[in-house]
Amino acid sequence: MALLEVAPGRSRVAMRITSRMVNGHGICHGGMIFALADSAFAFACNSHGGTVVAAGATVDFLSPAAVGEELEATATERHLQGRSGIYDVTVRESTSQRLVAEFRGRSRRLAGGDPSIRESR
Repeated sequence: MALLEVAPGRSRVAMRITSRMVNGHGICHGGMIFALADSAFAFACNSHGGTVVAAGATVDFLSPAAVGEELEATATERHLQGRSGIYDVTVRESTSQRLVAEFRGRSRRLAGGDPSIRESR
């Protein structure tokens, strides 16, 4: 993966599909697409500083990706209030701009230095 851009509440990450990333059907494994989207989500939700982790995420796979294609995930902050955020990530094939997947992540900011948070995990 390559980090292309990070700005407050936003990021772009790219990944070229290799033969080691395909499933039994010869298309990119969904877990690889999820990992790309999740990485863009992580950069976007940590772009404000502090420590932010995923509280949950969903993904919808919309079209297959093939070996040699480069995917680009663009994460955008949709809502940020207190310690919680919602981020949408769109995954596209970078040349054709074909839509490959849509991901929605929910974030939770950890309180810095608060021992009660570490103890409750």
